[in-house]
Amino acid sequence: MIRKATLLAVVSAALLAPVGAATPGTAAAKTTVAQAGRQGLVLTVTSVTPEWAKGAADVIKVSGTLRNDTGSDLAGLLVRLRYQTQPLPDRAALETYQADQTDQTLPGSVSPTSQVTVPPVAAGASAPWEFTLTPAQLASPGTPRFGVYPIAIEVQQAGWRRLATQRTFVTYAPQQPKPVRNKLAVALPLIDQPHRVVDQPRHSDDPTFADDKLSASLAGKGRLADLLQIAKTAPPDVTWFVDAALLDDLTAMSKPYTVAGKDGPARKPADGAAAQWLNDLRTALADSPVVATPYADPDVAALAHQGFDTQVGRAIELGGQRATQLLRPEVSTSINWPASGLLDADALDLLAVGKPGVAPVRKVLLNSTNLPQQGQQTTQTGQTTQQTAFAPGAVTPDATATLYSVAGPVTALVADPALSRLFEPGGGAGSTLLSRQRFIAETAMIAAEPGQTTPRSIVVAPSRRWDPNPTLVSALLKTANELPWLSLTRLDSVKAPKTTAVRTAQTQRAGLTYTDQDRKEELGRKYLTPVKEIAQKAELTSLITTSKPPSAFDAAVLRLTSSAWRNQTRAGRAAAELVRDAVNARMDMITITGADPDRPRTLAGSDGVVPISVKNSLPAEITVDVDVTSNTPKLLKIRPQASRRLVIGGNGQSGTLQVPMQAAAGVSGDSAVTVQLRTSDGQPYGKPVKLIIRTTGYTGIALVIVGAALTVMLAAVVTRVLRRRSQRRLERAARSRESESV
Repeated sequence: MIRKATLLAVVSAALLAPVGAATPGTAAAKTTVAQAGRQGLVLTVTSVTPEWAKGAADVIKVSGTLRNDTGSDLAGLLVRLRYQTQPLPDRAALETYQADQTDQTLPGSVSPTSQVTVPPVAAGASAPWEFTLTPAQLASPGTPRFGVYPIAIEVQQAGWRRLATQRTFVTYAPQQPKPVRNKLAVALPLIDQPHRVVDQPRHSDDPTFADDKLSASLAGKGRLADLLQIAKTAPPDVTWFVDAALLDDLTAMSKPYTVAGKDGPARKPADGAAAQWLNDLRTALADSPVVATPYADPDVAALAHQGFDTQVGRAIELGGQRATQLLRPEVSTSINWPASGLLDADALDLLAVGKPGVAPVRKVLLNSTNLPQQGQQTTQTGQTTQQTAFAPGAVTPDATATLYSVAGPVTALVADPALSRLFEPGGGAGSTLLSRQRFIAETAMIAAEPGQTTPRSIVVAPSRRWDPNPTLVSALLKTANELPWLSLTRLDSVKAPKTTAVRTAQTQRAGLTYTDQDRKEELGRKYLTPVKEIAQKAELTSLITTSKPPSAFDAAVLRLTSSAWRNQTRAGRAAAELVRDAVNARMDMITITGADPDRPRTLAGSDGVVPISVKNSLPAEITVDVDVTSNTPKLLKIRPQASRRLVIGGNGQSGTLQVPMQAAAGVSGDSAVTVQLRTSDGQPYGKPVKLIIRTTGYTGIALVIVGAALTVMLAAVVTRVLRRRSQRRLERAARSRESESV
């Protein structure tokens, strides 16, 4: 018990780390805040109205605030607009402008009509500012054309000292000519990390959780609460990737459950918030496409590389089954979103082959580093793989590509990296407003790329275990649904283009790129080998039963293969030990009775039978073969028999097999036999058991002696009977003579 409590404590400690604690977006947000603090004067853009201009004379109002964090009063402040008279040529220029925050790259033109003098601002106080501009003003002295114009808001003091700047974009999209309306598919993940270890311990009906983090995540500003808020407001065409293991955990929490802790397990009452969250999610996603991830989000690439192939098909099957039961009937499993959006040819083959009776994967959602544009380079920095910025003049390729597996072609859906980052907190734009302006600019730039005459597909997919800002995500989805150059579409409707022009853009992608660093990020052999052994034992607990249902430990084993353990292998190993203990305890419920070396079994004579009994404490009927082998076949032989199979009912019933044995002539004493239980397909079940067989040494001579003794006894009995009959005849004759004399 002490050992189990310690293991549960290890799992709890590891799982209590925040899911998104080390995301790049979070780091970027912290950097932005730190820089703002060093500047002393915080410049914030709060509104750009309208978000994009349709006419050259449209008045665009830009407003915001200045907050004085310098510690002293500031006076003589001027807020003014810097702009560029030509739209950005491509997405590479847009990326460069946003990333380079040096003063040398600020737009060169300054608008004398778009500036405002701000009254003195006291220390710690804020002041509003506002000015207007038009597309015609930006393009002066020329005529504005469809495109993205970079602007910067600048704060000066005393007419020369620059105190703060903020970069953003103004998008001009005239109604004529109409831009190409590209298809945008948005995939949002509802994926978590494992929280339960074993569904039901042997001596309890309550599921045991390693932590109570899910409960906290359901309330207030918790991660699951934020995800539900997004689901409630998202357009119905947004596609959701849902891990059924998360739904399973919440379902278990809706009843009494147990949480492990340093001071021992703590019993928790049913969590009403968990049941309410599930009900609200069903309502929110009633009209949205839902894709079930493989159960517990296994590390598919690692399983393919470590020869753990069978788990992937079972994970896809169980994920679909549980999502259908807990969410709604219409759930797809034909699209796979691998860990980090990365896979190689081995993992692709494993997904495409699938499992009999389960629809194979026909589409994969990938990170752009996994299927980069031709000529685009990827670099490894520390433990991350980064992609270089867009090449100047490059055309954004269609999101689809065709990959070839051993089971045929598979469609790859490649997420756009810049757009996907914008959906994450700290995605690089600095605020919800600026992220929205960047999103408008990026998508407009794609629509304006040269040579495009027919729609292309664009896919957005943020990090799979993101901790989203619901205000940001909802604002971006609302904007995407309103832009005239975008058409929101379901992910499953995205197909490879048919026209030659778009196929040319599609073929700008290189092949699958899976780096050495990507391989190192997988769950390794050292971790997965013990898990594989546990899975093999767990499978036996099903094969030993007559009906052979799916293993009761399938979900527990799949949770051990989750990609969430990539950075938490210590907690994963502790969880594996607990699952191993539970599997062993279940296997021990089938036993060979009377296996006591101090109480040997007796074989009367040299040729006889020895009973071997098996007890079944499982609730289900079992079919078991009893394999008996002599350890000293020269002294004791096991005679063949037609069948050594037992069918034993559950709940403590026993079955007995009479095993014929033959001892060597003239031999008496003890010999050993090994009894091994096997499943009906011949796999060994449990550890072999050693039994001692004691032979009495009775031989043929002994039987002759016994027979002779019986003959002598019989002759004596016959002699006595004859004597008694003779005496009786003599007595009758004497009585007859006496009667005649009288």
